[in-house]
Formats: sequence, structure tokens, C-alpha cells
Amino acid sequence: MTNLSELYHTDYAEWARRNADLLRAGNYAVLDIAHLLEELSDMGKSERHELENRLLILLAHLLKWEYQYRTLAEQWREFDGRSWRATIIEQRKRIALRLRKSPNLQSVLSASVSEIYPDAVDLASDESGLPLATFPPQCPYSIEQLLNKHFYPEPRTES
Repeated sequence: MTNLSELYHTDYAEWARRNADLLRAGNYAVLDIAHLLEELSDMGKSERHELENRLLILLAHLLKWEYQYRTLAEQWREFDGRSWRATIIEQRKRIALRLRKSPNLQSVLSASVSEIYPDAVDLASDESGLPLATFPPQCPYSIEQLLNKHFYPEPRTES
């Protein structure tokens, strides 16, 4: 039998299958505990990372909706924000799904929004061409608003 620790680095899928078989058989002494613990720890990080990615996109689109929508709608009659709305809807659905599958993420939701907000401002600024100073320094949306499928900020005119 190939050493599981070596297999971890050469054939991850086989490493995972063998560890699962060993767990089912109750053969705990042979398990690659160090890498199993690493993988379990990384799973939590991966869940939070996905949540933060979804929040980043959602926040950037809500900011663009609030700070750029009216200007674009005035410039181009056919601009209706449909693609932004679709992105907002998709990100909300994926965040809700992630929170259902990993309810423990609720406890880090507020901190994740605060942590990711400056990056969302950066993204909104890059995509819209609006100066960073256009956007509030702190997230203007509550968690309830972010997750509410009916919430869209009132579009502003550039000041």
C-alpha cells in the first residue's frame, strides 16, 4: 500500500478515497491524520472564501446600481440595468444557498461584509469609472438589505 502521506501529494482523489475507505472500516491507525486535519480546516476557509467572493460581487453591483444607474439610464435610453439585476439576483441566490448549506457562516456574515467592502468599492470604481470618493467609506447596506431579494438602493445622481 502506498504511503497515504505521499499519495496526498501525487494523487489527491485516490488519497481521499483511501482515507474514506479506512474511516468506513474503522481502521483509524492508518489514516493520514495530518492531511485530513488540514483538509477539514481548509474546507471552512473555502466556504468563507466563496461567501466573500459572492458578497464582493453583490456589493459592487449594488453600489453601481445606486451611484451609476441613473447616469447611464439618462445617457442611453435602452439601458435598464437588466444585466446588473441578473447579477444581483444570482449572487443573492448563491449566498442564500451557501448560508443554508453552511449555517455557521451566519456568524461571520457581518464581519465578512465589513472586511470585503473596501474591495467592493474598488471593484465598483474600476468598473464604473467613478472615483473611489464617490462611495461611502462604510457599507451603507444592512445584512437584511443585502439578502432581501426586493431591495435595490434608490439610484442617485452623481454629486
